[in-house]
Amino acid sequence: MIESFLGLLLGIVSTFWGYSFFKKKESKELTTHQSTVLLEKIKSVCKLISVEGDFAEIYKYENTKERFMSLVSSKKKALILINAKVQIGYDLKKIFMYADTKNKKIILEQFPQPEVLSIVPELEFYDIKNGFFNSFTPDDLTTLNQEAKKHIKDKIPESGLMDTASREALEAVLLIESIVQTIGWQLDYSALELTEAKKKLLDT
Repeated sequence: MIESFLGLLLGIVSTFWGYSFFKKKESKELTTHQSTVLLEKIKSVCKLISVEGDFAEIYKYENTKERFMSLVSSKKKALILINAKVQIGYDLKKIFMYADTKNKKIILEQFPQPEVLSIVPELEFYDIKNGFFNSFTPDDLTTLNQEAKKHIKDKIPESGLMDTASREALEAVLLIESIVQTIGWQLDYSALELTEAKKKLLDT
């Protein structure tokens, strides 16, 4: 009688232990899966444009070729109106973050600096003058597009676009926070250096 009771008790304990073990394992696997999907979801955003700027610049292009031991030269030149759209933002692949599955948190430890994501120039040519043996060719368009991009890129620091993008980094953090909250997790950004004004906005 006692042996039967002990056997039944052992069976109940074993069944409960097995159920608890597999239930805990299933929950852990689900949490790990959630964190993996969440991190991939954030990375899939890739690049976030926070500021756009339009530039209109006059660019003077000159090119001189020399022949016969530099005794004869030929110059081609043009005035070029550059209309360019510049996009400033963040490459989210440069974010450093990891998942705390136990507490269902995404720890954001590093956020990238704003950078130029794209420069799209449109060129209009004026006052085109070809030299005697130095005239404009189709290949010059590629060269001029490259020079136009560099010319606009050199103008960006004084435009204030980078400063504006830096101030709007908060919006990017809030976007990540909203993505994290879609599955009931939290974003921990305490490791980031934020101004007091930004901290107050995030806390509200």
